[in-house]
Amino acid sequence: MNNEVDPRGNRPRRHHPHTHGPGPIHDERFARGRGRRGRAARGDTRAAVLLLLTDGPQHGYQLMQAIAERSGGRWTPSPGAIYPTISQLEDEGLVTVTKDAGRKLVALTDAGRDHITTQHDSMPDPFAVFADAGTRVDLRGLIEQLHGAVREVARTGTDVQITATADTLATARRSIYQLLAQEPEPDD
Repeated sequence: MNNEVDPRGNRPRRHHPHTHGPGPIHDERFARGRGRRGRAARGDTRAAVLLLLTDGPQHGYQLMQAIAERSGGRWTPSPGAIYPTISQLEDEGLVTVTKDAGRKLVALTDAGRDHITTQHDSMPDPFAVFADAGTRVDLRGLIEQLHGAVREVARTGTDVQITATADTLATARRSIYQLLAQEPEPDD
């Protein structure tokens, strides 16, 4: 790896040897497809918030939970996606934000309802891409559960439990790679 001096200071910058850039995460060849499954395209957060608010006022956290529910757990927006969207919609006069027990309660304005009514045909359904979510297994949820169990073993387990957990994880990893190496069966 090359190290260069950052023009703003003396901190070394690492470069990926094959891309001459800051590293594989910033290289389009490597970034393409990473973490993309289950994520909605840009703009869908806005449509989802507006659509969900037609059911009534909600807090930002409730909106995040509702999006996760409607997508079968395959799309879970972060506060960094929800709250800027709410602010933008408020700036446009489509929603109002009021304090409710120390939390922000978001509600559609009359202009917001009119916008949804007039744009209904051209506004994409942000949950359509997740329509088959009910038929797919939620691997993300399962891996989060596994992570919680492993973290608990690491925190409170004995040496024997930690060793057994490491062996179990190594066996699971090998089994998953073996599944990928098999010929795929045709879908029914």
